[in-house]
Amino acid sequence: MLLAAVLGLATPVAPVAPCSNGTALAYVCGTAHPEDVVAIPGTRWMVASGFAPGAGLKLVDTTSRQATLWYDGSAAQIDPDRAAYPACPGPVDATLFNVRGLSLRKTGDGRYTLHVVNHGGRESIEIFDVTLGGERPTLRWRGCRLMPPGQVGNAVATFADGTILVTVLTRPGMTIADFVLGKRTGAVWQWAPGATAFTEIPGTQLPGNNGLETDPDDRHFYVVAFGWHAVLVYDRRHPKRPVRTIEMPGFMPDNVHWTDGRLVAAGMRLDEPACGGLRKVVDGEADKMLCHRGYVVAAIDPASGVVSTLAYGAPEDAFNGVSAAAIVGDTLWLGSYQADRLAYRPLPGR
Repeated sequence: MLLAAVLGLATPVAPVAPCSNGTALAYVCGTAHPEDVVAIPGTRWMVASGFAPGAGLKLVDTTSRQATLWYDGSAAQIDPDRAAYPACPGPVDATLFNVRGLSLRKTGDGRYTLHVVNHGGRESIEIFDVTLGGERPTLRWRGCRLMPPGQVGNAVATFADGTILVTVLTRPGMTIADFVLGKRTGAVWQWAPGATAFTEIPGTQLPGNNGLETDPDDRHFYVVAFGWHAVLVYDRRHPKRPVRTIEMPGFMPDNVHWTDGRLVAAGMRLDEPACGGLRKVVDGEADKMLCHRGYVVAAIDPASGVVSTLAYGAPEDAFNGVSAAAIVGDTLWLGSYQADRLAYRPLPGR
């Protein structure tokens, strides 16, 4: 390890292998709280977040079913762009790196930019370059955008012009119980090219602003209103009111991403008999969702509002809190904000 540090090489980390299968799901363990997952298009690789201090980013080989800690903070992975990110105080601490939402955008042949919602050491959006080639993709930290004081990011998405969007689930003074009861608790924040800070977008205040994605047309964006169990379509030029509200069939959508050419949302079952039905608020506190619920993964046609179920499943003893989905070939991968593992299963119809 000393030689690796001297040469500026990334410290090798042993891959995390699959563990015992569940009833209907197989697992890759040791991937603490993989709240979000994004596939690198046209490859066998997938990126998983780690929603816990130090859990950071995992690079997942979907062929071997193994995951490896990707960002370790070594010298080889640090290449700050101080001109683009002058207000960023320095690289994110790998020992604190606490990752929630992910957004991957292609920038060239075999090149991508990865935006990451971080809660470790600072509330920020961390920006990385991803380069394909060699045995596995390489990762370089480039800079960060700091969230406004008191605002905690949830999901992130970008437009081709460099605009960054971030959802805030609950603004200061609001609670999870508030959005479960349908109160407008959060918003979408924007960092436009040339800006010096994030600003709140009027008209995007919703009950529990959660998952977030932009459209390839660069004109629309999609926001999950967790308290309404819906995905809202916005025109970025006229965001004061949504173009369409799309209710999800029987589940609570969490993250939403383009994957396999489709806009896909995933989340826990809304009315789960094993958990006493709907999520409840008792004495001002929302149910913490620790009871294991089933899940649903659905594709959305944002133009028509039609929702098509891709997969669903009953509660699993070892996997709860489904929050994201990615499709790689004929396999459906599931992320979770609660579990200590990733889950995968055959994609129905493939």
